[in-house]
Amino acid sequence: MDIFAIFSKRVVMALEHILPNEPKLQPLLNRIVVEPPRDASHGDLSTNAAMVVAKPLGKSPREVAALLVQYFENDADVETIEIAGPGFINFRLTKKIWQDVFKSIVELGSSYGRSSVGAKEKVNIEYVSANPTGPMHVGHTRGAVFGDALANLMDYCDFDVTREYYVNDAGGQVDILAKSAFLRYREALGEDIGEIPAGLYPGDYLIPAGKSLAKEFGDSLKSKSESEMLEIVKSRVLAAMLDLIRADLAKLNISHEIFFSEKTLHGKNGAIEKTLKWLEEQGLVYQGKLAPPKGKTLEDWEDREQTLFRASDFGDDTDRALIKSDGSYTYFASDIAYHRDKYLRGFKHQIVVLGADHSGYIKRLQAALKAVSNGEASVDVRICQFVRLLRNGEPIKMSKRSGELVTLSEVVQEVGSDAIRFMLLYRRNEAMLDFDFAQVKEQTKDNPVFYVQYAYARCCSTFRVAKRDVPDLDISQDALRKADFSLADSSEELELIRLIAQWPRIVEAAAYAHEPHRIAFYIHDVAAGFHKYWAKGKENPSLRFVNQNSLNVTLTRLAMVEAVRLVLRSGLKILGVSAPNELS
Repeated sequence: MDIFAIFSKRVVMALEHILPNEPKLQPLLNRIVVEPPRDASHGDLSTNAAMVVAKPLGKSPREVAALLVQYFENDADVETIEIAGPGFINFRLTKKIWQDVFKSIVELGSSYGRSSVGAKEKVNIEYVSANPTGPMHVGHTRGAVFGDALANLMDYCDFDVTREYYVNDAGGQVDILAKSAFLRYREALGEDIGEIPAGLYPGDYLIPAGKSLAKEFGDSLKSKSESEMLEIVKSRVLAAMLDLIRADLAKLNISHEIFFSEKTLHGKNGAIEKTLKWLEEQGLVYQGKLAPPKGKTLEDWEDREQTLFRASDFGDDTDRALIKSDGSYTYFASDIAYHRDKYLRGFKHQIVVLGADHSGYIKRLQAALKAVSNGEASVDVRICQFVRLLRNGEPIKMSKRSGELVTLSEVVQEVGSDAIRFMLLYRRNEAMLDFDFAQVKEQTKDNPVFYVQYAYARCCSTFRVAKRDVPDLDISQDALRKADFSLADSSEELELIRLIAQWPRIVEAAAYAHEPHRIAFYIHDVAAGFHKYWAKGKENPSLRFVNQNSLNVTLTRLAMVEAVRLVLRSGLKILGVSAPNELS
């Protein structure tokens, strides 16, 4: 039972009733919002309906608001209704409707909050996509966690989600990787390789790859030409690096259905060649010269006539080069072919998660997909800002073990997967984030992940106390569904019910906005509400969850604890964070 959706429909019906035969009304209705007021003292629900429809219909907001107030005055679920400010309408609902909401939550159980708004629409979420040149480092971690939580969220809302990793295995960095691995191969054969030359990857993580090559080939690779050697080494070391990346991601419980190889786009009659031919046929490619860029030099700008894509026709800031002076394809040519490939695989809804240094890619990717899909598909590019590592407020020193980088594996080992995932999601993705190792290991209310998990553990401990103190009371799920929900009538109980009643609205809003941080914020609020009620029970015995003198009240309050517990469990699951029954 989504009380906000119910009243949204009622408000729409009310407008259609009080403003009949208004042709301009219908297009405005989807802009109407029913939500909790910012100040709880103003009521239970608030709507902007009067302000949305008034001006286009030539009326004043307060005039429309007055008509809506008159319409709802006889609604049995509305206790009071009033106009606020320029035309907001605030509702205060009866206890009975909140008790009905409470009952529906308990009856729905774990399905409470699940949405069908996705209607099985296919959505491709590409995230991480780090160059396969070494282990995952902390710079990759935020995008990995964000993309995975977003995939969980959209799956929860009934989208048909595919998790994809784009493997950059066609660029010059792969040759550098192979040369670096070959150096470790020589080392494994007993050579003194000395200092790792500048330009190669120095990390010790390539030592196992070198040993593996030595075991498989002996010293035979040394006698081959460089081109032959590189082809052999590249295939082996790329496979090893992808295994390493998968293992690193698994430490955060992250996995992908598809690892898409950029290399497969290249070659004769490959996807890039086919895409460029298609663009030519559509008149979207021409020979021209780009004006010098203002400010920062673009990576694909060359002062010559070249093959250009009409990206500016589709919202980009400039047209884009497709072929370099040496005849090879630009990165953008690969990008446009890749997103066309996803479209041809049936993904009209695409999401790409990129790091902070890729903000300039947003318009070009949107233009590319718009062009190759004839406007049928869209891509939302989500940028994850940098993470600053701290210890007790001081910047942390970089690791020496992996080429001056702090690896994902090192962070997981120190603080655990739960702390990493929750803290990286407890802030908007486009905002800078400080990750303090000391703070996330504290067991205090100032540590958000502990605070939420502690609330869940407290819910579980409440049921253990009930089994101990009232052993004859049936507290099974079936029994909880039969509780007397009218007994939840104190202001403290109703406050908690109003809070957990927001879950379906929060879920859908977060999924539509592609913002999983909303889930983290919300369940932190739920945890705070639960801890607040718990504290009041410590002060006032009549508010305690387990009351040996009233088994009916105990059952009702245990049902409320169960409602809180299922919301916290669902939210933590979306975030990819565990819900422990107890904390040590």
